Amino acid sequence: MKTLMVATVLVLAGVNGTALAGNAAAGKAKFAVCAGCHGPTGAGNEALKYPKLAGLEAGYVKQQLVAFKSGARDNATMKAMTAGLNETDMDNLAAYIATLK
Repeated sequence: MKTLMVATVLVLAGVNGTALAGNAAAGKAKFAVCAGCHGPTGAGNEALKYPKLAGLEAGYVKQQLVAFKSGARDNATMKAMTAGLNETDMDNLAAYIATLK
């Protein structure tokens, strides 16, 4: 019963496994660098093989940023781009990217 109550509280609070405590406004400022490849609206660039970010959920974006930074995902460009990001930066970026449609 306690598990159900905790799950209900988390859902009502907006924590569904993909929500993060990031600050989208701060993420927007950090996204300026990302926009060089992924475009200012996160639409990506198919011809240059830069994927679309718009429409992705915050939890997924954060997971991918962590994977690039750690090297779990093998992409030299993204490893370099994430090297200077801390947890807060990644939360903020994920929160902002989640607002792009």
